[in-house]
Amino acid sequence: MTNIKDLAKMANVSVSTVSRVLNNHPYVKEEKRLAVLEAIRKSNYQQNINAVHLSKGKTQLIGVVLPFTDIPYFGQLLKGIASQALEHNYKLMLFQTDYIESRELEALQMLKQKQIDSLIICSRACEMAIIKEYLPYGPIVLCEKVEDEELAATFVNQYQAFMMALEYLYEKGHRRIGYTIGRKKGTNSHERQLAYEDFIKKYQLPLNPDYIIYGYYHLEDGEQIVKRIQEMEEPPSAILVTSDQVAAGIITHCQNEQISIPEELALIGFDNQPIARMLDITTIEIPLEDIGKDLFLQAIHEEISSIEIQAKLIERGTV
Repeated sequence: MTNIKDLAKMANVSVSTVSRVLNNHPYVKEEKRLAVLEAIRKSNYQQNINAVHLSKGKTQLIGVVLPFTDIPYFGQLLKGIASQALEHNYKLMLFQTDYIESRELEALQMLKQKQIDSLIICSRACEMAIIKEYLPYGPIVLCEKVEDEELAATFVNQYQAFMMALEYLYEKGHRRIGYTIGRKKGTNSHERQLAYEDFIKKYQLPLNPDYIIYGYYHLEDGEQIVKRIQEMEEPPSAILVTSDQVAAGIITHCQNEQISIPEELALIGFDNQPIARMLDITTIEIPLEDIGKDLFLQAIHEEISSIEIQAKLIERGTV
């Protein structure tokens, strides 16, 4: 198997000159560079990429943990991450976990084994204590509010965003307000629950557990949510839907059931996805691509930072 010394002999140059050509060093005479490239072509030389990584101390690989790849929320985050990876000459390694802890641990283990330089966790399944065990092996960046100064994070204050939407519905005259959410567990879900409970207490409204609907992520889930609302003796007059996709599904099924929006049921979505603009859905805009860009930059820099991104209410026709 051809090595660098063989290439140097074939091209009649020094080993250091071959190394500079392989690493795209600018200060190589053109005739020598061409001689090395010709030797590479003739010998079909392939760099040992593991040896290159070992010498540089970097793999130029960033791990990205996503629970799902078919949900627009995570797709937009990934788009922002990927754009910065391309700009900074990094490649991404994706880990789809489905919120299974063992899959997340595989990603953390790859960080420990130096197979990736750092890890971005867009939504986690593992406890924070487990994640912190892997901090000595490389940067870990989270997409949630983190109190720990050892961890970098870019996040939206979910408590404030949720409270903003609830207050808006209250100002519009709604008193029976519910919400739908993907999973019950998680920092963001906990922040939203706290906001909802504080809102209910502030205005002394009855807390109806039926108004809190968990476990829905997709467009087609809208039908199930509408059916659950129809079965209630006193259904909510408005709901927060933590996904524009799910909100779009609710609107579609409401049309099939002749349920008037917003007269009979008002909706606020989240993220301001293109489908929200198409269907005129009132939503909380979260700049997911910008968040993804910040997550990547935090992953490649040494300093630990906490970046809070502001959410914005977009008024449209569903309230």
